[in-house]
Amino acid sequence: MSKKFRNRLLALGCLVVFLAVGVLFYVNWVIQRPFAVILFLSDNLTPSVLTAARIYAGGADNRLAIERLPHLALLSAQANDFAVADGAAAAGAVATGRKANNQSLRFEGEKLPTLIGLARKSGRATGIVSNTSLTGATAAAFYAATPDPLDFEAIGRDLAEKSDISVLLGGGAGDLLPDSKDGRRRDGRDLILEMRNRGYDIVRNRQEMENTPRWRSPKVLGLFSNGPLAFADEVVASQPSLSDLVLQAILLLQYNPKGYLLVVDAGLSGTASLQNLGERTLREILALDRAVATAVAYAGENAVIVVAGRSNPGGLRMNGYSFRNDKGAGVLGINAQGVPSLTWSTGPGSGSKSSPDGLARTEPSSFPTAAAIGTAEDVVAASTGPGTEGLQGFRDNTDIFRILAPGL
Repeated sequence: MSKKFRNRLLALGCLVVFLAVGVLFYVNWVIQRPFAVILFLSDNLTPSVLTAARIYAGGADNRLAIERLPHLALLSAQANDFAVADGAAAAGAVATGRKANNQSLRFEGEKLPTLIGLARKSGRATGIVSNTSLTGATAAAFYAATPDPLDFEAIGRDLAEKSDISVLLGGGAGDLLPDSKDGRRRDGRDLILEMRNRGYDIVRNRQEMENTPRWRSPKVLGLFSNGPLAFADEVVASQPSLSDLVLQAILLLQYNPKGYLLVVDAGLSGTASLQNLGERTLREILALDRAVATAVAYAGENAVIVVAGRSNPGGLRMNGYSFRNDKGAGVLGINAQGVPSLTWSTGPGSGSKSSPDGLARTEPSSFPTAAAIGTAEDVVAASTGPGTEGLQGFRDNTDIFRILAPGL
């Protein structure tokens, strides 16, 4: 080999090394990926419900934490087959960026990457928080192989065997336990015990959750109810609030050096709206708002936080002309114009105390149905953090996937 040829090879090798170092520098320093990515999903996150929640909380001049996020868009949320998506189809569209038919998380046999899967592939820690069930449609859309949102046995198996999610906090213990242990499973499997054997710390109340060690890589399964958690206006001392769950998840996930993705299912607003419980629905939106404020305070100033609507069952509206400073009970009931302040498009509302616990008042609906059905209304998406600047104007709910995926 001639000296000239050897020098050329040496120069070429130096160039390759220089380019490789430059690419690493560009990716890790110039294009700095966000450390924390937090996605909130909630039913009834529409302009009309946000306005009502704002007034109920503090009067017309009040502003919610969600309303302080700098980027805002309205999302269309149609399914593949219907102009109005149900909760399962809407959650699947956000999780995978692809539309599915109503009553499905995705098409049968379709294997699509989810935001959780992309985050795990890039080395991020992952977490799901839910104030309903960890096997419910919203949570399941991010990890379940089955497209059927009602197949709780298959969803539970996928959660226990395949998901490998670092932090899981919420309700739905009954879907992981056999009927012999007060659960719903007919296959006899105790998936909570199986997850314990796979290395998960199992916590069952607020105190155990807060005492979970944070000095090591987390594997935590927190189950605080056999079904959904208590509503925000109910007092169950052993159960954490949605804000508590979000804070604990952040504290556990933040020790992963490559960052984390946390998905928050604030589903109880949808549960309340199906029963036409107007005030309870507003309180659940405010519980979501407090959880968003917690995320903003603890996730760091460069965190990516996205709050997006899922579906809008019932079509809640606030009517009348309350005074500018009126709030709370002052904007409920029969208003000064002699009409109900809160009304629904559909649902079982009667205007009386008829919730199962007898504590919450149902508001009247224009067309009675056994449970409220979806309405054709765009949902709100608000965000902060690098890469979310494009979340503005009129977008589709699948765009949430497209905006978040490149930064994972």
